[in-house]
Amino acid sequence: MLDAPLRGLGDNGGPPLEDEPDPQASWRGYCWRKAHRRAWKTPPREIALRRLARAEELGMTYKAYTLEIMERGRYL
Repeated sequence: MLDAPLRGLGDNGGPPLEDEPDPQASWRGYCWRKAHRRAWKTPPREIALRRLARAEELGMTYKAYTLEIMERGRYL
């Protein structure tokens, strides 16, 4: 406990504000791009047609409806 740096008034122990290079940034970027491609991969024809029909019923675009499914994890 004696090795811990002294914190001043108003310091909440968060990360430093200085811009330090992040050694994991490229790996996280790779993982995010891969997950994004997988999420937006074209589903089977029947699922796409069902989503399109439901999106039109709700007055939404297919992409907006699909995004809502991905964000909420449930169908509208």
